[in-house]
Amino acid sequence: MIIGLTGGIGSGKSMVAKAFGVMGCMVFNSDDAAREIYFDTEVKAQVIALLGKESYAGEKVLNKAFIGSKIFSDTVVLHQLNAIIHPAVRKRFEAFVEQHKGAIIMKESALLFEAKLDKDMDRIVLVVADDELRISRVMQRDGLSREDVLKKIKSQLPQEEKIILSDHIIRNNEQELVIPQVMSVLEKLKAHA
Repeated sequence: MIIGLTGGIGSGKSMVAKAFGVMGCMVFNSDDAAREIYFDTEVKAQVIALLGKESYAGEKVLNKAFIGSKIFSDTVVLHQLNAIIHPAVRKRFEAFVEQHKGAIIMKESALLFEAKLDKDMDRIVLVVADDELRISRVMQRDGLSREDVLKKIKSQLPQEEKIILSDHIIRNNEQELVIPQVMSVLEKLKAHA
């Protein structure tokens, strides 16, 4: 069974993914895979052609600020970059699935809906949090301004739309315990397996 695990920036999706991993799910982190893919020779050449040499701060270091300034203010460029990165991530995920046949596989992806990956999933789990909490988390975590965080949030599908498209919701608002929610969702997923 392949489960899509998603959530907007600052929702706490990675923490929830770790909880599912501890409970025996095989977790594939699309964002980590994408970061590695930027350094594949062919992909690197395409990124430089699209955004410029400034995209790389070193041999194995991305210039995230530069890339962010290009893609979060221009949706056309964002889609062009995604067209380079997403197919390569998909190949890695297919190999991961092959390695873990019979397991519950969680594909953690911030852009699950935006990249139209939801169609390949058996079920979708969405992690949600209030916007102000998300903004605060990302400002603290990444050292970004409120304006920069809002740009990132606006580049993603609105949380309200994701809720409608998802099968299970985990609320990470620091008011409800997350682990019992993860356990409950996992039981429901196993019932559908």
